[in-house]
Order: sequence, then structure tokens, then C-alpha cells
Amino acid sequence: MHETTEVITDKAFKRSVLAVTAFAAYLTPFLGSAVNLALPSIGKDLNASALGLGWITSSFILSSAVFLLPFGRLADIAGRKKVFTAGLALFTLSAILIALARDMASMIAFRIIQGIAGAMIFGTSMAIITSVFPAGERGRALGINVTAVYLGLSTGPIIGGLLTRYFGWRSLFVFLIPFGIAAIILVTTQIKKEWAESQNEKFDLTGSLLYGLALFGLMFGFSKLPSAAGWIFLASGTFLGTIFVIFERKTKNPVFDIRLILRNRIFAFSGMAALINYSATSAVGFFVSLYLQYLKGFDAREAGLIMISQPIAMTLLSPVAGRLSDKHDPGKIASVGMGFTAAGLIALCFLTPDTPISTIVILLTVLGIGFGLFSSPNSNAIMSSVEKRYLGVASGVVGTMRMVGQMFSMGIAMMLISLFIGNQTINPATHTGFISGMKTGFVIFAALSLLGIFASLARNRR
Repeated sequence: MHETTEVITDKAFKRSVLAVTAFAAYLTPFLGSAVNLALPSIGKDLNASALGLGWITSSFILSSAVFLLPFGRLADIAGRKKVFTAGLALFTLSAILIALARDMASMIAFRIIQGIAGAMIFGTSMAIITSVFPAGERGRALGINVTAVYLGLSTGPIIGGLLTRYFGWRSLFVFLIPFGIAAIILVTTQIKKEWAESQNEKFDLTGSLLYGLALFGLMFGFSKLPSAAGWIFLASGTFLGTIFVIFERKTKNPVFDIRLILRNRIFAFSGMAALINYSATSAVGFFVSLYLQYLKGFDAREAGLIMISQPIAMTLLSPVAGRLSDKHDPGKIASVGMGFTAAGLIALCFLTPDTPISTIVILLTVLGIGFGLFSSPNSNAIMSSVEKRYLGVASGVVGTMRMVGQMFSMGIAMMLISLFIGNQTINPATHTGFISGMKTGFVIFAALSLLGIFASLARNRR
């Protein structure tokens, strides 16, 4: 009788963990996809240039990327639930602050705070799932978590478009506040357990600072290319990154154990595949959103309904791909997904102002299929390849690859806008330049995704 009760309790606990992490996973992508559609409205209200609009997205991604790995490591030491809950609280507070922003400077500052909160959530959520679900169930659980991410991407354009049209862009952030509070209540009432397999180890503050400065230099520098400042930041980031690697190899409890890359082929190539995949796909939504609203003349709600085809395909395929990765080689499934992504990006290179909407919907669906097949199996491969005491770090690496990839993707997009439009607003006079920049971006992204297929295939069988 006692055993039956224990099994029921265990199943109930697993469901609670899955519900809470999926709920949290929904928040950030929902906001990201909704903000992409609200950019023209924000730009008009705050008098922002095209480059300024890019920084509304990039500031969040940059701060998330810098803090993901340190918070993943801190969660291994101090407790994953503690860091996760604090992240939810900070995310909710930042939503209140952004809703009150009155100029671009405060908007970007508050988005940086929101990015730090996102790092606390994403640096721990996958580690919590991996701590609770054994190998045979992990792919399915991660698939459901990724599905929540894509559900956020799916509903973001619809709900975000409606809110922006009828209540203004600030309502996007107000809308999230009660959901953030609900998530905090769920965590504190439903999850009583804590995970801290490295609680007796010291936190590597020096390594974290070196890592953060190096990553900031690389990502910020890349976004400023081809200016002289861009090259200076890029060189500084490369130098600090080299110092970081040397320092970490000599540190007893490093923020990132370099041996995970040097001695773990699956971990190294899965991480590389994730970085390439996000670098090749993340700015597609940014370009397509502006294309549909500025060149096609759709409002935010209509553009959102067109763009929803991609995340719907992701949402439907992610749990299936996750279950398949429990039974079959996740590397092969992820590689097939990367192939679909490459095909969709190659086709987008031929986009023109006269391209039919039906064609755009089909191409976005192909991209969605590719991403849906790639993400869950690739995350499963990474999380299953490390020891329990490194789960927070591995979760941080998954999130970092996503954020760094997104930042590089947006960096490419902003560099191309700078080259083809300059610091001007998007208007009929700059439409030709915008189309040229967007198509150049799709060519670069297609080439990256082809490279990603080889990186994905290079890992060993699990």
C-alpha cells in the first residue's frame, strides 16, 4: 500500500514540475514574438530608428546570454528552485517597469533587467526537468517543455497583435504580470524539493566576470560591425575569452568546466549545432514582421496571424521529436530538422515585395518543421551527456547557445540594416534597401544552416 502511494506521489510531483517549468518556458517566447510585432508601434511612440528597434530585442538577448552560464552554475551550488523562483519574481517586476517606460533609454535598461531574469529561468528549468525525469522519460518531458516555448511563440503574435492594436504596446507587459505571479505561487506551493548537487563547492566569481565581459565584447562588437568600435570590442572579447579558458583550466571549481567540451564529443557538437541553428533562424521573425507591416501594409494583428504558421508547426512536432529521441539517436533526428530549416531559408532568399502570402506561410511552416524536429532531440542529447552535478551548467549552456545564436542572428540583421538603410526609419524611400538587406540576411542564414547539418551529424551515437 505504501509503495502505491509513493508511486502516485512521485507521478503527481513530476506533473507539478513539468507544469511549472512549462508555464515559465511559455512566458519569455510569448513576449519575444509579441514584441517583434509591436516594434513599429513602440518605434512610433518612443521615436525610435530602425537600429533602435533592433536594440529593444538585442538588449534582452545580450543580457540573458551573459548571465545564463553563471546562473546555471550558481543554481547547482545554491539550489535550482531558489534561482528559478527569483528569476520569475524579477521577470514580473521588469514587466511592470517596461510598461511604465517613457523613453528608449529606460526601455532598453528595463529590457536588460528582463534579460537577466530570463537567464535565471532558462539557466535552471532544463536542469530541474533532467533532475526529476530519468533517461527513458526525459526526451518526452523536454519535448513538452519545448512545446510550451513554441506555444508562446504561436500565441504571441495573435494575443500580442490584438493587445497592441486595441490597447497599445504597453498592454503586452501588463498582460504578463498576473501570469508571472501565478507561476511564482505554483513553484512555492507545488514544488517543495530543492536540487543542489554542488552545494559544497565555491562559486567562481572571477571566472564569471571574465566570461561575462568576454561574451559581451564578442556579441556587442559583432552587432557594431563594420565600425571601428565593433572591431575593438570584438578583439577585446576574443582576448578576454582566451584568458577565461586559461583561468578555468586552472580553477578548482570553475563556472564552466572546459573538459566538458574537450572530452565530451556529444556535448561539444550538440552545443555547436544549437549555436548554428539559432544563429541561422532567430532574426527571421524580425525581418518577416517588418516586411509584412512596412512593405505588405498589414497591421500587427494580421501580420501575427500570417507568422503563426511557423510556431504552430514547432508546437505540434516538438513532443513527437522528444519522444523519438528517447528511443532513437537524437543526433540523426536533429540533423533531419536542420535539413528542413536549410531548405526553408534557401527558399526565403527569393522573397520579393510581390511574393504571395500563401508562399510565405508555406516557407514559415517548413522552418517550423525544421525547428520542431531539431530542438527537443538536441537538448536531450546535451542534457543526457553530463553528470548530475553539471546539470545546471548544461542547462545554462543550452540557454547560452540559444541566446548567443539569437544575438549573432540579430547582429547580422542590424549590421545589414546599417549597411543598406543606415540610421533611418523604414519608409517607401528605404524599401529597396530593406529588401536587399533582408535577402542578404537569408543567404547568410541559409549558408549557416547547411554548416549546421554537418555539426549535428558529427556527434557520436548516444
